[in-house]
Amino acid sequence: MKIVIAMDSFKGTLSAAEVCEIIASVIKENLPEAECIMKPIADGGEGTAESMLKSISGKWIEKNVTGPLFDMKVDAGFAWFEESKTALVEMASAAGIQLLTDEQLNPMKTTTYGVGELIKTAIEYNPEKILFAIGGSATTDGGTGLAAALGWQFLDKDGDHVAGCGGGLNKIVKIIPPKEQMNIPIEVLCDVQNPLCGEHGAARIYGPQKGATPEMVEELEAGLCHLGNLIKEQLGRDVLEVPGAGAAGGLGAASLAFMNGKLVSGIDTIIEHSNIEAELQNADWIITGEGCFDTQSLYGKVVAGISKIANKAKVRISVIAGQVRLDKSEYKKIGIVSAHSCKPENMNLEEALEKSRELLASAAKKFVNENLL
Repeated sequence: MKIVIAMDSFKGTLSAAEVCEIIASVIKENLPEAECIMKPIADGGEGTAESMLKSISGKWIEKNVTGPLFDMKVDAGFAWFEESKTALVEMASAAGIQLLTDEQLNPMKTTTYGVGELIKTAIEYNPEKILFAIGGSATTDGGTGLAAALGWQFLDKDGDHVAGCGGGLNKIVKIIPPKEQMNIPIEVLCDVQNPLCGEHGAARIYGPQKGATPEMVEELEAGLCHLGNLIKEQLGRDVLEVPGAGAAGGLGAASLAFMNGKLVSGIDTIIEHSNIEAELQNADWIITGEGCFDTQSLYGKVVAGISKIANKAKVRISVIAGQVRLDKSEYKKIGIVSAHSCKPENMNLEEALEKSRELLASAAKKFVNENLL
């Protein structure tokens, strides 16, 4: 029996690699002859680079860069895959929300400058392609910080440089491109459809979770719209209504405007580069899952992406998740045979997080008992 294990991380408790390893060990304990292929996976957020490095051969290039705040330095980096000459830059490693305390969260001050420093370093490796994972940001700077690190200038009415942060957006009156712009193909892993501005835009939907007060949300909204209009007027790129432009506080729009990037499905791109489809050709089962298996999981997330390729290969699918919040009738529609929750209904979340390893092992044992023995 061959079982492919393609799990996302359980945010805040277990990495994707750890989840895969725990499930594989339970299966091997009960079915020593089973072949378990571990393919840790992510959809473009925090942990994407780690998952890719566990799944295919590559190396981590460490780089000390500016953090989410200008006076902060962090040890970030990017994944380098020599065989394909591809760099995977994960914005969360330099400007992710996990790098800040609740007290530090302030999208008026946070910046993507360090992310630009990572991309600049990745370019030195002469990649044929850059994959840019933009999930998990602490920023709403419209990508101006990133662009500034790549040589773009943002000037105010007096000709002075405007800091690349949310609070600077409304001050920009002139955008000056660098003498040499990057011409490396860059694929932006983006699975949200939010536009730059408006009711479903970056500021109103994601600003509050990044520390924005109602007043900040309105200022950020005005700033992002202002930036979008400047990009259209001065650079000839209309990013205001592009689905996904509002991802990562406007980093989606910046990728289009300042790097000539292409927005692509995060999970589909990761699957393509992880060689999972080849492993499915003679597999009996694939196990996938994430921290919470709910309605969102069916659209653009890891489970949806894995289910699509598994159904194509006619491989049975099971989900193991921290919590299962879908009825069987709902997940059956996308071809999932079974779903197992780690958290018992009568256990509070805090206790479940503390016991994440043993609960995951228990859920894996339940999968084995119900489907393999």
